[in-house]
Amino acid sequence: MAEKISDSGLRYEDLVEGEGPAAEAGQQVSVHYTGWLQDGTKFDSSIDRNQPFQFPLGKGRVIRGWDEGVAGMKVGGKRRLTIPPQLGYGAQGAGGVIPPNATLIFEVELLDIQG
Repeated sequence: MAEKISDSGLRYEDLVEGEGPAAEAGQQVSVHYTGWLQDGTKFDSSIDRNQPFQFPLGKGRVIRGWDEGVAGMKVGGKRRLTIPPQLGYGAQGAGGVIPPNATLIFEVELLDIQG
């Protein structure tokens, strides 16, 4: 499937479509993800920990690129998100792992939607 670019600058590509209703703001979602820096360095993965990550979609509990990029996904779907710094960790970076002004690449699999 072709990569798309949102008005905010988020780039996303559905790798697997998934089934059922699409995730919407206000719902609790459960995902598996892996994140890389643009140079290919992996910085985090819920798969490596065998621990899915849950968060309320659209509530600002995660970076903006995730709130925007997971919305519209269906259970079983996989999406690649290319998140520019302004939708990620910005000029401050994060935790000594993500440098300032980093573009982030995530592959996210939507496991469950509640609510």
